Amino acid sequence: MPEQRLRQLYLKFGMTHDLRLNLAEHRVDRAGWHKSAQLVIPEGIHLVFLPPYSPELQPAERLWPLTNEPLANRVFTSLDELEQVHAERCRWLQTHPALIRAQTSFHWWPPL
Repeated sequence: MPEQRLRQLYLKFGMTHDLRLNLAEHRVDRAGWHKSAQLVIPEGIHLVFLPPYSPELQPAERLWPLTNEPLANRVFTSLDELEQVHAERCRWLQTHPALIRAQTSFHWWPPL
């Protein structure tokens, strides 16, 4: 059952999925939890690891400095407070797509 839900997710978001072979590829970075021996990968799902040190292949990595800016050098009294400040920053960033685009676009990418 979890395998079927994962395949549906792949189809919904347009990820690589070969219906003829019932295979799906998921591209991931080399974070420890993607390579853990405890990670259970459903049948038909294949992980394709990005090359090390290749942030241009995963532009979301370049968003962390933008999202973390209001968190730096601060002490929060609770996790809820930290979450609130971070959520406010993310909402602000949503209203500034040019800033996000400037951090995540590369000159060789096709225009959106």
